[in-house]
Formats: sequence, C-alpha cells, structure tokens
Amino acid sequence: MRKLYGALASLSIIWGMSFFFIKILVDELGNWGVSFWRCFLGAVTLLLVMIVKKEWIRWREVPFWPVFFVGLFNNALPWGLIALSETFISSSMASFINAATPLWTMVIGSVWFSVTLTKRQWGGVILGFVGIFILTDVKIENILSENIFGVMMMMAATICYGLGAHLSKKYLQHLSVPHISFTTLTIAAVISFVCMQIFNGTPVYVIQSSEIMFALIGLGVFGSGIAYLLYYYLVKEGSAEFASLVTYIVPVSATFWGALLLDETISAHMMLGLLFIFGGVYLSSYNKRENKHIGEVENYEKENRLF
Repeated sequence: MRKLYGALASLSIIWGMSFFFIKILVDELGNWGVSFWRCFLGAVTLLLVMIVKKEWIRWREVPFWPVFFVGLFNNALPWGLIALSETFISSSMASFINAATPLWTMVIGSVWFSVTLTKRQWGGVILGFVGIFILTDVKIENILSENIFGVMMMMAATICYGLGAHLSKKYLQHLSVPHISFTTLTIAAVISFVCMQIFNGTPVYVIQSSEIMFALIGLGVFGSGIAYLLYYYLVKEGSAEFASLVTYIVPVSATFWGALLLDETISAHMMLGLLFIFGGVYLSSYNKRENKHIGEVENYEKENRLF
C-alpha cells in the first residue's frame, strides 16, 4: 500500500497542474485539439519509455475493442469534455467537479460490474467529498452562477472516467501498465484527431509560442504519458475505485500550485479540507482483509504467468 499511496500522491501533483495547462491551450487549440495533442504526446512519451526499457508489445495479446473503449472513455472523450467545460467555467470549478469521479466510479461498479462496497468505503467517499467543499469554500450559489453547460460537460467527463476505469480493470488486466497506457493513448489520439477535424474543423496545429510549447509538454508528456503510467498502475495493482480517489487530492495539489505560481493564499479552511480529504482517501481505500487477499492473488498470478 505504501507504493500505491506514493503513486497516488505523485499523480495528484502532476494532474493538479493539468487544469492550468488546459486553460492556456483551449483557446488556441480548441477542445479536441487539446485532447489530440495530449493523447499524441503522451503516447510518444510512453513509446520512448518502452524503447529504452526494450519492452515490446505483443499485439496478438492486445484486445482491440476493450482498448478502443478504454481509450474512448478514459482519454479522448473526457479530455475533450474537460477542455470544452473550461471555455465556460473556471479551472478551479472544473477541478472541484472532477472530484465527483469516485462517486460515479463506485456507482458504476456497483450497478454494472458487480463490485461490492463496504459502508466504510461509502463513508470515506462522502467524507472526501465534504472535504472538497471545505477546501474550495464552494457555496451553492457559486455553483449556480457558473455556466450550467460547462458544469454538465465536466460532470459527463467524470462519468466517463468511472466507466473507463472499470473497463480497464475488467478487460486489460493481462497487459502490463506501459502497454495499457500506450495502446489506449494511441487509440485516443486517433479518435481525438478525427473529432478535431469534424467538430473543430482545424488542421494539425503548428506550435508558434513558447508558452504553448511549455503547456503542451506539461500536459502531454507529464499529464498524460507519465501520469497514465501511474494511473494504470493504481488501477491494476489497486482497484478502479482506489485510482479514482486521485480526483480528491487533485484540488489539493492545484491549491498549492496556485499558491506557488500565482501567490494565492492558503487559508485555514483549506487546511481543514485537506484533513477531511486525506481521511476520506484512507477510509475509502483501506480494507485490510481485502487488500491482503488481493495481494496474495496477484502474487500467485505473477509467479505463474507465462508472458
């Protein structure tokens, strides 16, 4: 669990910056342009990692349709929706709504994937969601003042994340983490490119600004390539629900990034919210008996795996 929590914290730091990068890029590239470049640069990064490690994909073991739908629901579609939402709502509001991902992941798991959740886990999710309200000092009137279309698009992205996580857990467990990340990002890049041509009506963008270049590297190389190595590691070695908990911590890291880069102040209610969020993450992910059983099963599978 120590490695899982470390990966969770690292992923939250990387994704905490993503909302800032999206805000910079969306006006220049359009929402599907942001999704395409994020997927494309992420896939290129992972390809370089696999070349260095001399880790080759056995394409006969890659199921096309599961990879296609995971790439669609976990990358292309939510990233396009998030970029679209940030043309109507603030990046901070987007990061707040993104914290609904664990709720949708648990609901989808319970309804469609026969996932049994304990009262402790449900309580942890609720506690973490309360922490998000405290952290961001969000009031109902503030939510209603935001553009409702942008809020709906961001909420739709969280539903996509929940579905994509469970599809990955169910159908792609036999693939390694780099292979899952690379294949799904490659498929997502193709989907995003087609959507960019249909809906944005733009050719491939030529980068002309150092600011755009910096944002693309941050969002594509780190926010997609490196981040999805961590994300699929969390799904594969933990669970879809555990991986989705990163969305609780992302607003925390976004708050600290804002304090570091924009001189925003960190107030007492933010620190209180931080404690609630970490408590929620702990309660939602901790099940001593289940974790022990999962670890024993995974160790057995690794010892007896032929490929």
